[in-house]
Amino acid sequence: MTVALSEEVRRVVTSGRLAHLVTLDPDGSPQVSLVWVGLDGDHIVSGHMGEWRKVQNLRRDPRVALSIEADGRDERGLDHYLVVRGRAEVVEGGAAPLLQRLAHVYLGPDLVFPPVSGPTLGCVVRITAERVGGVGPWAH
Repeated sequence: MTVALSEEVRRVVTSGRLAHLVTLDPDGSPQVSLVWVGLDGDHIVSGHMGEWRKVQNLRRDPRVALSIEADGRDERGLDHYLVVRGRAEVVEGGAAPLLQRLAHVYLGPDLVFPPVSGPTLGCVVRITAERVGGVGPWAH
């Protein structure tokens, strides 16, 4: 079941903090990558210029988990963090424009990244949230 992303979740996703993306290797073991993330409507998106292990895994099994550290602490003193579990879709093309948009968030407003451009390069991973948790106002 798809869940809507609250404003608090949207703020964390667009905060410029690295996300830990967990995919499943062919043997079922977890594979973790640090990725830049942003939003495209109600989807969490990341851009990938190559056919890396995470992309190969997602083509085979779309289940993902994503975690991001967040600002703040709860009443017990625990640092806030967001965990999103869901399903990912790999969309061909669009990595370079997305990475350029995210580079302004992660690296600075004047940076050009990646050094190549073209709307058909790489792929975009679009994550649909099915569960949101962690520690923070988004956790139930």
